[in-house]
Amino acid sequence: MPAGLAREVGAADELRSAVARRSDTVGEIVGTLDSWALSLGSMRVSGWDLLVVLAIVVFCFLFGKLGSGLARRALRRTKGLDSTQELLAEKLITIAIWALAAFLAIDLLGIDLTALAVFSGAFGLAIGFGLQKTFGNLIAGIILLMDKSIKPGDVIVIADQAGQSTFGQIRKIGVRAVSLVTRDQKEYLIPNENLMINQVENWSYSSRNVRIQVPVGVSYEADMDRAEKLMLEAAKSCERVLASPPPVVWMKGFGDSSVDFTIHCWIQDPEEGVGNVQSAVLKKVWRAFKDNGIEIPFPQRDIHLRSSDQIDRLLAAIEARAQTGADRR
Repeated sequence: MPAGLAREVGAADELRSAVARRSDTVGEIVGTLDSWALSLGSMRVSGWDLLVVLAIVVFCFLFGKLGSGLARRALRRTKGLDSTQELLAEKLITIAIWALAAFLAIDLLGIDLTALAVFSGAFGLAIGFGLQKTFGNLIAGIILLMDKSIKPGDVIVIADQAGQSTFGQIRKIGVRAVSLVTRDQKEYLIPNENLMINQVENWSYSSRNVRIQVPVGVSYEADMDRAEKLMLEAAKSCERVLASPPPVVWMKGFGDSSVDFTIHCWIQDPEEGVGNVQSAVLKKVWRAFKDNGIEIPFPQRDIHLRSSDQIDRLLAAIEARAQTGADRR
């Protein structure tokens, strides 16, 4: 143990003397605990020292826990702060309270920080390399909250290293990672640094309006104006589709089996999903087309067989077999 602590824990010494003056019985118990000691060179650590150290650590831990909890409740009662500002203030105050608790523990333990200068320098360097990512994620989380580019409740799309996109809503921004909940209720913990250095689609950054595309194919024989009107009515009748901006229908092109249209409609609650809106629009289009006799075609292919001796022999054999079966009947 360093020199500052080798002279025994200062708080334990003072507390032992105070207890001995107030009660002889308790003083004897403390003396017994103090007699159980381990000496290594000039360092002596007794059972009483360990008990006092444990009590100080527990006290400072409870102080940090209680202080951060009280600060959190006070911030929630404060008016004029939005959710992002409240979360940022909560994190900064929590860090300050835990730092104060750590310094209070050092002071109560009587640790001489000057004696730890060399040791703490080497130890701090090792810890710095080991916790580099942790501190990087902490700073990244604070920056994200300060510039409000990503905040709890936002709906984002982020790609992983394999290029697969994940769609979900941010539940909370923690010290190390962001909690992203998908429509399947899977919760992804994404390091804060990833959201700083990777491209992120934020569907609710400046506006919660999101446009959805619904492809529809119509038969070449159908009345296109009538079909377009029915598609618009179907989109407008869906509950989650916004009236403003209004839905629009664009003709996309001429396909192999159909005239291809795309219905563009807007929603304001992307966290509720987009696939279910597409499904609702398509169901209404299906019913409207069926009631008005408009065909939704399926792919059709014409097969042309070139004449050859092998095909002619095959057809002749099939015809002969069919004729033989007819004669038997």
